[in-house]
This record gives sequence, C-alpha cells and structure tokens, in this order.
Amino acid sequence: MTLADKGGIEALTMRKLGQVLQVEAMSLYKHVANKDDILDRIVDLVEAEIELPTGDAGWAADIRACAISAYQALRRHPWACGLIMTRLRPARMRYMDWLLGRLRSAGFSPAFAFHAYHVLDAHMLGYTLWEAGHAIDPEELDAIARTFLPTLPLDDLPHFAEHAHQHLDGGVGDDISAFELGLDLILDGLERLREKG
Repeated sequence: MTLADKGGIEALTMRKLGQVLQVEAMSLYKHVANKDDILDRIVDLVEAEIELPTGDAGWAADIRACAISAYQALRRHPWACGLIMTRLRPARMRYMDWLLGRLRSAGFSPAFAFHAYHVLDAHMLGYTLWEAGHAIDPEELDAIARTFLPTLPLDDLPHFAEHAHQHLDGGVGDDISAFELGLDLILDGLERLREKG
C-alpha cells in the first residue's frame, strides 16, 4: 500500500515489493497467489477506512458522513479509485449494502434507491478520479501559469481568467469543498424527491 501511495499502482510490482521486504520476489508467492491477490487485499484495506455510520443522525447526515469518509480515504490512496470500480470485494459489497439499506430505510422505493445509489457512488468515485487526474504540484502549477497564461487572450476570456487566478491563489477559501458542495446538492435533491413521494 505504501508503494502504491508513493508512486501510484504502477509502482507496485512483485520485484519492488520483494526489495522493500528484503526478499526474493518469487518467495512472495508462498503468501499470495499473484499480484491480483495483493491488489485485492490492499483495496480491502482502503475500503476498511470508509466509515459506515451506525447512529441515528438521519439518512442524509449518515450518507454525507460516509461519502466524506470515502472521499478522504480515496484522497489518501488515489490509486484505489480505479481498482474499487473493477473489484467487487466483500468490503465494497458491505458499503453498497449499507448505502442501499440507508436509502431504503429513509423511505425510497427500490427503484429510486437504485438510481440514488448510482448518483451518490458516481459523485464519490467520479469526483475523486477527476481530482486525481488534475493533481498538479503547486510549484509546477505556478510555472505552467507563468508560461501559459500570458499566451492567452485573457481579456476575451474574463471568467476563465478569474477561475485560473482562483486556482493560483489557492482556491476560494470557503469552508466547504467542491466535493461537499456537489454532495450536498445531491442530498438536497434526493430529499426534495423523497418528500414528493
């Protein structure tokens, strides 16, 4: 997991893992079937970091807490997003069952819970993937901006220029992240639809 956290999933090879553990790569096969076995196990560790609230704070508050917990886990391990979507592991099934159950206990029909689950899961995984794909070192971003922005007709693109400067200035400084804003919009929309029946 540490290898993947430092260098991405491509950095996790049997040879590198053997080097870190100071053993021959072939000796690892006494403990795991193959690299996929290792990937399954480290995905399980990431999924285990996701909080599934058991309190009675209300369906939306519980789902919000779970989604933020998942987002934080996936930010710590950005390589895991793609693997989670391609591996149906026990921890993933527990999360799915919890989320679907929370939606059903809130009064959503099976058909509506089906759609709501996919919207919530897509936001959590999709936003995290999008963010990981746009991750740029702040120093690198500054260098790109100094080179790239002067070549653009920013007078003709005032909103783009404003947005670019917000990135360069470290964001907008609000108390809520874009992930949470999107999540709250989804939850508010679900609540309105739930109230309509």
